Amino acid sequence: MGAGAAAPLPAGSPPRRALPRAPAASLPFLPPPRPRLRIAAAGAHAARPRMLLAFVPPPQESPQDSAITRDINRTFPAHDYFKDTGGDGQDSLYKICKAYSVYDEEIGYCQGQSFLAAVLLLHMPEEQAFSVLVKIMFDYGLRELFKQNFEDLHCKFYQLERLMQEYIPDLYNHFLDISLEAHMYASQWFLTLFTAKFPLYMVFHIIDLLLCEGISVIFNVALGLLKTTKDDLLLTDFEGALKFFRVQLPKRYRSEENAKKLMELACNMKISQKKLKKYEKEYHTMREQQAQQEDPIERFERENRRLQEANMRLEQENDDLAHELVTSKIALRKDLDNAEEKADALNKELLMTKQKLIDAEEEKRRLEEESAQLKEMCRRELDKAESEIKKNSSIIGDYKQICSQLSERLEKQQTANKAEIEKIRQKVDDCEHCREFFNKEGRVKVASTAKDGSDEDTDEEKETLKNQLREMELELAQTKLQLVEAECKIQDLEHHLGLALNEVQAAKKTWFNRTISSIKTVTGVQGKETC
Repeated sequence: MGAGAAAPLPAGSPPRRALPRAPAASLPFLPPPRPRLRIAAAGAHAARPRMLLAFVPPPQESPQDSAITRDINRTFPAHDYFKDTGGDGQDSLYKICKAYSVYDEEIGYCQGQSFLAAVLLLHMPEEQAFSVLVKIMFDYGLRELFKQNFEDLHCKFYQLERLMQEYIPDLYNHFLDISLEAHMYASQWFLTLFTAKFPLYMVFHIIDLLLCEGISVIFNVALGLLKTTKDDLLLTDFEGALKFFRVQLPKRYRSEENAKKLMELACNMKISQKKLKKYEKEYHTMREQQAQQEDPIERFERENRRLQEANMRLEQENDDLAHELVTSKIALRKDLDNAEEKADALNKELLMTKQKLIDAEEEKRRLEEESAQLKEMCRRELDKAESEIKKNSSIIGDYKQICSQLSERLEKQQTANKAEIEKIRQKVDDCEHCREFFNKEGRVKVASTAKDGSDEDTDEEKETLKNQLREMELELAQTKLQLVEAECKIQDLEHHLGLALNEVQAAKKTWFNRTISSIKTVTGVQGKETC
């Protein structure tokens, strides 16, 4: 049967509709796939009544129920949607696989179908995923690969080897030399449509291309894989090649850049349906010749050996999947333990941080109280200093006023004394008798001989004048002494005023510095806690 050819439906199924196909030349490297749009293109939205009835949980048990349950736990065990046993993902996947095994009684559930169903479930609800799975199995010929002892699958292997002989002959000859056949490495490519081993973003592109072009897209992708890894495969032996296909090849396409280059190469590769038909005809002709020439017993023995090899290979793949499942569960358990440890550590850090925050708030409150007390104390000291300054300023003003008054009084007294002295001098100058006893400067002349004719009134007047002069000089001396004392007191008060101003200024600076230091300390503590 040709690639992508429609297979007959089971008895009782309604006729299916033809799928419109896009020309191969119009398929560049596709953007991220949109399976919901492909549903309409595939006609899966017009679900058959029997298909919908099959999807309803059937009353009877599926013959492959144990195999389905076993494979469900091995399907994408590291994916968040499917990793939980009994979770929504595994439950939906089980329902789809079981419904298909009841729907398609001839094929039933086949190993690897769970991966294809899981890929569809990641993009659409259960009913649509089941409808598209049925569409791919029937209308795209995927179920033909499982029929008649995998006869059509071996035809696909022959077609792939003939394409290798044409496109990559050096690798084809190398595989002949190491006795590596296509069924040893390409079984999962055809049976699971690359969904079992390769990254999902690459699988989505492949499924999208398959829904547009048919099952022949598998040849494009397979040849692209072999071409891009040819240099590595030419260096391997039989065991090394099998290990490369099983381990290293899927890892290489975990890089989206490598996957993009592969899909570009696959889309640009031209594989005609005519050529595939030719190879299919060659295969059937070869099989007929072998059947005619070969002894039935030998044919059965060879078929038995081939089935044993396939069984061993499938068991090895099962072991690999089981190992991958166990490894994934161990890794998940380890990650969960690490996450729990980190959560405990973070909780402890959170509690410590909360305690530090409480301590910091208490310290902040204490510092605010101290700051308020310091502010109040500084305010009182400042008020006291200002009152002292005002008091000292008032005293200084009073002293200055007194000194000014004393100075004015002294000046007036001096002026009066000068005027009085000038009057006395004038009187002395006017008196003939007095003129003889005083000189022009007002000093008493020393008489060489006393006059006998001096009378008592003149002596008394002299004595009176001398006494007055002596009193005036004494009063002048006392006034000068008071003036000096007042100036000394003024200087002393000015000195005290300067000291008081310095103390007030120092108090202001000390309070301001303490306040600034307290604010910086509190801000620094809060900043560290925030970091």
